[in-house]
Amino acid sequence: MASRATNLSVTSLGVAALILGGSVLWFGLGPTDAPADFADAPVAPTSALIDRITVHISGAVRNPGVVVAEGDARVADIVLLAGGAVSDAALSRVNLAATVRDGDRIIVPSLADALTDDGGGGWADGHFDLNTATAADFETLPGVGPVLASRIVAHRDNHGPFDTIEDLLDVAGIGEAKLAAIRSVLEQR
Repeated sequence: MASRATNLSVTSLGVAALILGGSVLWFGLGPTDAPADFADAPVAPTSALIDRITVHISGAVRNPGVVVAEGDARVADIVLLAGGAVSDAALSRVNLAATVRDGDRIIVPSLADALTDDGGGGWADGHFDLNTATAADFETLPGVGPVLASRIVAHRDNHGPFDTIEDLLDVAGIGEAKLAAIRSVLEQR
């Protein structure tokens, strides 16, 4: 009988320990440090931080440099923020409706610049200009057919000018191998 009482005592202690342990886990050990009062802390509006972009604009504008614009800005908005185009700006060579991304660089050519590239083609003075090339110009490059050439031009129109030849990797259908083939042709000229 004594062993039955011992077992009952041990079982009772075990149940009590489980209840106590569960209570501690459920309710915690008690009050800790008072929660910090953030009522007086300044809060930056997140929409203002997210909805701003910084863009570099140069060329035939009144105030070239870095401008801050709304997140949904277009090239036309950036030109206006830079004081507007100068009188000899070749605005027809810029897609003013293109959306702008944070960190983009926009170059507004002058009329003189536009004339030196043989009327808008990609080949000027023996150099290929990714930002003035037509779809037909891109088709002269290795591995670039009409569909890919159209994608390149559409990407440039939608995302702004290419800063480097590596920016072509952002166009669907251009991988490292195709970029290497294009680069080799452009470096030979």
